[in-house]
Amino acid sequence: MANKQNVGVPWIMCQQDQDVPPNINTCNGFYCHDWFPKRTDIPKIWTENWTGWFKAWDKPDFHRSAEDIAFSVAMFFQTRGSLQNYYMYHGGTNFGRTSGGPYITTSYDYDAPLDEYGNIRQPKYGHLKDLHNVLKSMEKILLHGDYKDTTMGNTNVMVTKYTLDNSSACFISNKFDDKEVNVTLDDGATHVVPAWSVSILPDCKTVAYNSAKIKTQTSVMVKRPGVETVTDGLAWSWMPENLHPFMTDEKGNFRKNELLEQIATSGDQSDYLWYRTSLEHKGESNYKLHVNTTGHELYAFVNGKLVGRHYAPNGGFVFQMETPVKLHSGKNYISLLSATIGLKNYGALFEMMPAGIVGGPVKLVDTVTNTTAYDLSNSSWSYKAGLAGEYRETHLDKAKDRSQWRGGTIPVHRPFTWYKATFEAPIGEEPVVADLLGLGKGVVWVNGNNLGRYWPSYVAADMDGCRRCDYRGTFMADGDGQKCLTGCNEPSQRFYHVPRSFLKAGEPNTMVLFEEAGGDPTRVSFHTVAVGAACAEAAEVGDEVALACSHGRTISSVDVASLGVTRGKCGAYQGGCESKAALAAFTAACVGKESCTVRHTEDFRAGSGCDSGVLTVQATC
Repeated sequence: MANKQNVGVPWIMCQQDQDVPPNINTCNGFYCHDWFPKRTDIPKIWTENWTGWFKAWDKPDFHRSAEDIAFSVAMFFQTRGSLQNYYMYHGGTNFGRTSGGPYITTSYDYDAPLDEYGNIRQPKYGHLKDLHNVLKSMEKILLHGDYKDTTMGNTNVMVTKYTLDNSSACFISNKFDDKEVNVTLDDGATHVVPAWSVSILPDCKTVAYNSAKIKTQTSVMVKRPGVETVTDGLAWSWMPENLHPFMTDEKGNFRKNELLEQIATSGDQSDYLWYRTSLEHKGESNYKLHVNTTGHELYAFVNGKLVGRHYAPNGGFVFQMETPVKLHSGKNYISLLSATIGLKNYGALFEMMPAGIVGGPVKLVDTVTNTTAYDLSNSSWSYKAGLAGEYRETHLDKAKDRSQWRGGTIPVHRPFTWYKATFEAPIGEEPVVADLLGLGKGVVWVNGNNLGRYWPSYVAADMDGCRRCDYRGTFMADGDGQKCLTGCNEPSQRFYHVPRSFLKAGEPNTMVLFEEAGGDPTRVSFHTVAVGAACAEAAEVGDEVALACSHGRTISSVDVASLGVTRGKCGAYQGGCESKAALAAFTAACVGKESCTVRHTEDFRAGSGCDSGVLTVQATC
């Protein structure tokens, strides 16, 4: 069908090696240097270079280093890559209830060079910018030149020389992840190539770029409290979700003598679907209510009382809930509220992945014999999608509904509760985030705009990758190769992007929460996000060292200017071999400025007591 459109240019099939029409197949992944298209007459295209990975409710944050991404890009162009695209270059947010998937949080930051809020993530952004500047300078010879690959005694070390007319350009790659190598080129010059890196020599003489040597700024982003939050906090009102209409099996949308799949049944109009039935019972008895569901979350009510709650842990789908219940004589009502947190995030036919209590079974188990007393799977089930507050559009805070909000003492840790507060937009242009730490699980709106689902009570797992980080070696998002994970044993997500386009300056803004699981809204606060510390690391003599703040902030102080410092990290460097000359030069050039550039000279060594020519600078914005 695509070919019959006669668009006049080739079609690109993203990561589609099988059943591809006679056009251009491409590569997706963390590395594509060893991948080649199915034909020799089409270009080698990398449609998705994954700069990070998804943020998941049950997992820490993945971080792919700037060195490793640069290594992958340089290797791709060394092996005759024609076109490369980043996924993602700008992180984002899954605004809206139905975005994302059961693994994926509301944040889609993806550890991208531009973060979820639009801030530049350094050093990733700057290191890649430097790389592409070098590649751009070699554009003509890479596109039109001849090439020759030479392995240097081992297939892990290779020199690629491009020639065009009387000019040449060279790549030297070292795929060893545990040792640097010395490589001697045709002119007799020897170059030291660090482990897991590529050196680029646009003239085959001078190294203009090495993927393992970061010479751009590192930025530490900080969240500064909003003024109102610091002084008085937020004034909250609340409203209970009206569960009463759902506690019987009456007034449903329809009935069915089977347990249906949730997403198709609800028409994707809500995260929530009520499965309700009833049974006649003689006398009083105790049972275990057993429900088998494809998730993702389940609340059980019997005769109007919440008797159990369960969710699928670790990104799973199928789980069982068993909870004790007591039936009275006469008619008993069972109401099961199934909640989803999105579609499966990726893969063929993902929209066909079932959710909800499809097929069951749902049964009452005798507590003495542990056998099924009542199988309710094929009972008459009444179905209703959504909650009362959703039908009323409580999140829009309509004038006719404002009398329903209650003030005074605010109940906390109360499930199925709506909360509302007003706040002033933080001044300035820095991105705004809401800190939802203390809440349980639910959905949040600002001025009627859905910021997405929240679940800060879900703590990220502690994994092996939390305790090791080294850019050298293959990056993996699954399996035993995971590394450089952060946020272990912390809330999966607590900060939520509030775009300034959602806010009204100089007048009250309204936040509405639907707290499903029970939390404490009084701990909610607002912050702005900007560069807190700016650092230059591993700068060598002759390098131009650039520092910059963001959003109009200026450098207030230069705190460290040392030669050979390796202790600590940006924002918390410990001094050592301080260079008074370097400190004076950076202080004079940078304090009071939004950005500055200083050349690292031999003069900085004087009086430092160190022989190292490697400079580390730290400034505060």
